[in-house]
Amino acid sequence: MHLPKKLVIFLLITGIVITCSSWGYLVHKTSMQLAVYKLPKAIQPFFYKNMDYLVENAGRPDKRRNTDSTEAPKHFIDLEKFGENAAYKMPFKWDDAASKYSLDTLKTYGYVPYEIMFMKQQLTAAFKTGNADSILFYATDMGHYIGDANVPLHTTENYDGQLTDQVGIHSLWETMIPEIEISNFNLYDKHKATYLAKPAERIWKAIRKANALVPEMLAAEKMVTLQFTPDKKYRTQIRRGKEVKYYTSDFAKAYSKALGNTVNEQLLCTSDMIADFWYTAWVDAGKPALDIILNENEAAAIQLEKELYKKNQLIENNLLRSKKDASKKED
Repeated sequence: MHLPKKLVIFLLITGIVITCSSWGYLVHKTSMQLAVYKLPKAIQPFFYKNMDYLVENAGRPDKRRNTDSTEAPKHFIDLEKFGENAAYKMPFKWDDAASKYSLDTLKTYGYVPYEIMFMKQQLTAAFKTGNADSILFYATDMGHYIGDANVPLHTTENYDGQLTDQVGIHSLWETMIPEIEISNFNLYDKHKATYLAKPAERIWKAIRKANALVPEMLAAEKMVTLQFTPDKKYRTQIRRGKEVKYYTSDFAKAYSKALGNTVNEQLLCTSDMIADFWYTAWVDAGKPALDIILNENEAAAIQLEKELYKKNQLIENNLLRSKKDASKKED
């Protein structure tokens, strides 16, 4: 079967977007910042002092995909390829999963839940050694993979709607909608970092929740599409001499409205999980002292941020670092 040239170009562009920005850098960065506010006082100063590092490097694993051929399967899991009700039947341990399905199968169809557990082990070891650089490295990468595990289309073989004639829905859901709507999001919840006695179980709970959202997000896109003509659903631009298609802002806003609070809720679930896993790794390491003391200005700054965070006023006070980063790029 020969695809129309325009569709091929659209597929290529969509593929580039997916590869380079799962959850969108905006949400990966935002969830890192929000997670810091949910930490206990014993470790919060260390993470607050290094918040810029966490936010700036939130997208690092995605960038690695361009140079590391082993990176891609760490970001997703095509549950259908592991059998019926795989989200409820797959082993919690990597060795058991590799024995049951084979390494090749996992490397082909993804293993994000197992990568999160591996990062958790690495972070725990880093806390034990007290190496700040290692702590930050693994905390950041683990946070990224946790974010990916909370994205519905990272849990299915129909990862970009390509099996249901909805190509492009991946970046629409996780990148375009947050970029358009984040000012309307509620970025505050009451969650405080909680110790996870069964961290693998928590990961699979998130995977199941995300996967359960897939049917409704696909159905919502189909429903909204009925309200738009093709020229209103897509806009075209010339890039490097070629015509490429993007969703219009009007379509993205209509789709976001149809989804309700789903994207916002998954962002908050991501930040909750990140805080829980950072805290759990620290506790499992023996609660080592991180020897970070905030100076008077820093202590006042985080107190102000936490107060504005609770009022959901970070953006209007120019304190959401991911938005400030975006503003710098635009300038």
